[in-house]
Amino acid sequence: MKESALYIHIPFCDHKCIYCDFYSIITSDNITHFLNTIKKEIIHYSSHYSSERKFTSIFFGGGTPSLMEPEYINEILIALNQNYKIDNDAEITLETNPGTVNTSKLKSFLNSGINRISIGIQSFKESDLKFLTRIHDRQTAINTISNARQAGFENINIDLIFNLPGQSKEFWLDNLSIAVDLPVTHISAYSLILERGTILNKLVLDGKVKIEGEDHDADLYEATIDFLEGSKFKQYEVSNFALDGFECRHNKAYWSYRDYLSFGPSAHSFVNGKRWWNYSSLKKYISEIELNQTAQAGFEEPDLKQRIQEYVMLGLRSDGLNKKEFTTLYGSHWLETNSSNFNQLLQNGFLIEDNTILRLTKKGYAVCDEIIKNFN
Repeated sequence: MKESALYIHIPFCDHKCIYCDFYSIITSDNITHFLNTIKKEIIHYSSHYSSERKFTSIFFGGGTPSLMEPEYINEILIALNQNYKIDNDAEITLETNPGTVNTSKLKSFLNSGINRISIGIQSFKESDLKFLTRIHDRQTAINTISNARQAGFENINIDLIFNLPGQSKEFWLDNLSIAVDLPVTHISAYSLILERGTILNKLVLDGKVKIEGEDHDADLYEATIDFLEGSKFKQYEVSNFALDGFECRHNKAYWSYRDYLSFGPSAHSFVNGKRWWNYSSLKKYISEIELNQTAQAGFEEPDLKQRIQEYVMLGLRSDGLNKKEFTTLYGSHWLETNSSNFNQLLQNGFLIEDNTILRLTKKGYAVCDEIIKNFN
């Protein structure tokens, strides 16, 4: 039975941060209507994909899913369990933001079936939080992590962002020091990215905000790897670090090029070699489900070249490129064509080879995108 992942996009948010490009809306309109609609979408796809696969992870993203009441999330979980084969040991993650939950609400989420919490901290520094237009402060961030542990969560992720304007290495390492002293099991550390259409991108284009260059970014990134691995957090993907046994199963499904089925506005799915995405409008999503049972805005079926590129990119970003598995799936021609490129990367210390697996080194992770672009 094929192992797959499920993603639920909850679009509701209480505030739009200047750097965020995920689909979210600052309104409480249509919350009940959305719940009824997403259950219809869940039921519709179950007739196509429920019997042939087992789902080992469920991820509630957004938006801010924790703004919903636990009973709301529980209704979606019930619909998923009634219509799909959910593994008894499935990892079930809920994204939350500091200030949107207390210990009581977190306990209720745990009792509803959520067993992993992902907290959007971004920084423990007041100046950073103010710049990012976050609604919480440092102490609220720390309290939210402590409350999650007190509520009974043993698997806690936090998101952090580096290379913020004016952020020195010492300033960033202090952020990481605070993080590892808290009861977290997983840390996602992302470089600040300018996304088209965001407020931050316009501020940079208008010259009102200056972002540090690639050298400073790379310096902070390498410092991140050194610090977290020195604190027993193993790097298992470009931006993700975990204590032993706490790697995110859901994200590993993406990086392993496994199938995933997603529900909600703007959600993307990839099943049986076909990729499709829903409309990025709650009203359009609701009306399309009502009329057609699906809300597909478009789809694509990657050709062989694109599938190889995606497989290689995802493998190198995470646990490595398994040459034996690659050959079974796609043959040996691509590996032979790029053998000199791989040999040069090995000689220059960007890659290491462990049996049949090619893995990026710390030096290689720092220039991962450039390495991938150079393959034929």
